[in-house]
Amino acid sequence: RSEISSSNEHLKVWDLRLSDAGIYTCEYGSNTVSISLHVFKLTISLDGHFLPNEIPVLTLMQNASHPLPDLNITFFNSNNYIVRPKSSQDKAREKYTLRLNQLEATDSGTWQCHVHSDSPLIDRSIPFEVKVLGFQNSDLEKKYATVGSTVILSWHLNFQKIKWKAGFTGQLNWKQKESAAAHELLDFNITARGERHKTKKSSHFRFEIPESKPDSVIEVKLPKVHFNHSGQYQCQLAYNQRHAQSKIELVVMKVSANPAGPLPRGAEMTLICQVSSPLPPNAHLRWERVNGAQTDVKKSKQHETKVEVNISAAGLWNCHLIKDNDRKISLNYTVEEAPAWISYVITGASIGGSILVFGLACLCIISGVSWQRRRQRAKKMARARQYLLENKTCQCQQ
Repeated sequence: RSEISSSNEHLKVWDLRLSDAGIYTCEYGSNTVSISLHVFKLTISLDGHFLPNEIPVLTLMQNASHPLPDLNITFFNSNNYIVRPKSSQDKAREKYTLRLNQLEATDSGTWQCHVHSDSPLIDRSIPFEVKVLGFQNSDLEKKYATVGSTVILSWHLNFQKIKWKAGFTGQLNWKQKESAAAHELLDFNITARGERHKTKKSSHFRFEIPESKPDSVIEVKLPKVHFNHSGQYQCQLAYNQRHAQSKIELVVMKVSANPAGPLPRGAEMTLICQVSSPLPPNAHLRWERVNGAQTDVKKSKQHETKVEVNISAAGLWNCHLIKDNDRKISLNYTVEEAPAWISYVITGASIGGSILVFGLACLCIISGVSWQRRRQRAKKMARARQYLLENKTCQCQQ
């Protein structure tokens, strides 16, 4: 594993090992030069291939001919930020065990292990690769949609960016609530060459799988959102019996009126704006009338999923979902004024209904009185018959 260059008397050693540490002496005539070789060996757990939230464990070993120094070890991540690991060492200072923090997908790249010692003077950086297979999405992302709209949910994988050479599998699940059972929408696998294969699993849940996206994007399309499409969509990766996941929570808004239909003159209507899940403290719902006054505004309270506003005039109303003063989604509702003849019909129907109720009440009273009288007469006749049967007497003329 070594060779000597005849031109400059350099000694070259390949595939350096801990056992190669020691003192190397070069003798040339009466001259002797000695060099002490100090060898480090850095190994990383799982061969440097991780999933998010996993903790790398590194082992640094050293060997030299002189007493081994106490090393000061610092790590620099792929963004060149200092990372101070939890470390331990054996009594002989031959082996250092170092535990880093939990990893994120953005930690992928070339890290540096910087080794420092004052005596003997050592100032050395050892590069090593960290690859974290995961999502470029956040752990829990919220997506807002209105009923009837089209929604695309996307998960961006980073395996092509980090040149992940091993194959892995994944699946996409949906559940309406945290405690509800999960429904598998599709599963997929990605080969070592980066080829993606997808299989649609659910035939009851209406969704589409766009085919024009890169292999590093897992995407589903809801062409017409329903209120019950809300919930958590979870994309999960599996690699060597380890798992990583990323969730997108879909929040759906709907608006309605009670009673529905045109608003008669002089009547009232309640507009209802509702979302499918509780909102965070920095978000709220707000009804407002287009071109209306400041009084035509109604806001939901904290954590409320519904806000109602009572109106007595026709017009266009908008419901907004506002988070941190930013409108996420809006949905409008047009209140139409009922024609005049409908008002007359309603008024006539109300009067007619009142007369009908009054007539029915009178009829019930009359019927009740008549029934009570018949009942009293029947009781008198029954008492008379009972009297005759008990006496059993007959008076005859003589």
